[in-house]
Amino acid sequence: METTAMHIANGIVDGPVSAVFAVLAVAALAVCVRKARNDLDERLAPMAGLVAAFIFAVQMLNFQVLPGVSGHLLGGTLAVILVGPWVGAICVSTVLIVQCLLFADGGLTAIGLNITNMALLGTAAGYLLVAGLLRVLPRNAKGLAVTAFIASVVSVVVASQGFVLEYALGGTTDLSLPWVSGTMAGVHVLIGIGEGLIAATTVATVARVRPDLVYALRHFRKPAVVEQEVTA
Repeated sequence: METTAMHIANGIVDGPVSAVFAVLAVAALAVCVRKARNDLDERLAPMAGLVAAFIFAVQMLNFQVLPGVSGHLLGGTLAVILVGPWVGAICVSTVLIVQCLLFADGGLTAIGLNITNMALLGTAAGYLLVAGLLRVLPRNAKGLAVTAFIASVVSVVVASQGFVLEYALGGTTDLSLPWVSGTMAGVHVLIGIGEGLIAATTVATVARVRPDLVYALRHFRKPAVVEQEVTA
């Protein structure tokens, strides 16, 4: 079987399932574009370009996992922390589309699968964890670094299991589903640790230098505490 440099190759998942996830990806990205309009401002727009460029660079580090499938850093959690979930999903999707069309990284018929796994599932999992962890951890550079590490590891594994679901629905090879799931999870835990270290270092550095550019510090807040005055 022909392998690809990154992502899911053509033919790993059958046509009907690939088409369904392509429609799902388009619909989800349309929602992201509409929601992102409320977030984009003079600070977030240039940061989004930098985040997309950084994700493109780190995704060049890839590791063969299965025939036709490779693992690599995703960048979804990093994007969520720096530019938010809606713009973050668009950044990752843009990178995936450029890689597919210009560099033949990932199959054209599998673009919906790749966007669903990496830009949607990975970013959504990262968002939920970041929003939750920042309600209990310190909202400073160290707390942000711990948040980025944990969320990166979990989101990468979640994205890898998205492929397992797609393979269960329309896989075209004779590999057993438990083996595929275990292999993808095991490899992506290690990839997630590497991504977590990179994301933690990056966001902590930005938070120390320009905390105003970190979306998570501006928007993910701790629950308000209602203080009651005690009157004599």
